[in-house]
Amino acid sequence: MTDSLKQDFDSALVKHLLFKSKLRSFLYGNGTSQAPIRDPLACSFGQWIATQVLPQYGHLPESRELDRLHIRIHQIANRLMDLHQRGQQEEAIAGLAEINVLADHITVLMRTLEEKLRAGQ
Repeated sequence: MTDSLKQDFDSALVKHLLFKSKLRSFLYGNGTSQAPIRDPLACSFGQWIATQVLPQYGHLPESRELDRLHIRIHQIANRLMDLHQRGQQEEAIAGLAEINVLADHITVLMRTLEEKLRAGQ
């Protein structure tokens, strides 16, 4: 259980980092699919939350907070992408600071959730 739990959370962390990378690429003008950036359920991290976290660990408050913050980060990403598409690239790129704060909080929540699960809570 411990190794598979670690592997599951490590894999999810990579998915979370991939989201940030895709958003950054989009804002810097590199072509990338918009759906996984815009839609919380189209991204692989959101799918992990919906299929693994909420059904299995929904009793823990961190899981619901993780879902809430994940949706919020996509809302902000949508706003930044819209700014970029309106030609306001500098403002959009400046918004990455807000994304990074939320992303760091998501990472902390993931580690907290993993630690609680390891402790059998």
